Amino acid sequence: MTTNSHRLALPPIETEPGVLVHPCSDRRLAAEHWLLSTSRNRDRTRAEWRRHGIAMLHLGALFSAVRLPEPLVLALVDKPWDPALVDPLLKDMLDGPVICDPRHHRYYALVPASVPVTWRQAVEEWREVDVDCLGRGSILGVPRLDADRYDGQASYWSVPMQSAGVLCAPLHVARMIAAARHLLHEEPDA
Repeated sequence: MTTNSHRLALPPIETEPGVLVHPCSDRRLAAEHWLLSTSRNRDRTRAEWRRHGIAMLHLGALFSAVRLPEPLVLALVDKPWDPALVDPLLKDMLDGPVICDPRHHRYYALVPASVPVTWRQAVEEWREVDVDCLGRGSILGVPRLDADRYDGQASYWSVPMQSAGVLCAPLHVARMIAAARHLLHEEPDA
């Protein structure tokens, strides 16, 4: 066995005739390689993930990110912050990868690279609630793919990346922002 044998892909499993299921480890490895393709120095990025649990990746080529402030997200659950409530909600609403930065009270929905340009007008309106769209020229701290639970302080995948290139649908993100903005601006019951 070689030292890199743990990185070799396992063969897909056939669950029924004509249906192949790729093991989670294969999808995670493919997603890692996909994320690494945004790095100017893959070895350094891998080392950052090993040492710090997070690596800085360039946005705008393969994917961009929509920054969502915690108060906006919490408007949807109407309760104090609790990853056990928020993470499943984001998975249901966005159905794509989301990073949580608990230290700075922000979430980052990963979206197609074109979103900062194609959604420019909407992004201008979203800024009133501290939403921003980060694309070309931006850098994002991306946690290791196995950091998929809140550990008390470090950034983690609130909604893990399921496979390489599978991102949040921009329309899902826009609908979530619209719903949260509406809830934030509702008059409290008298």
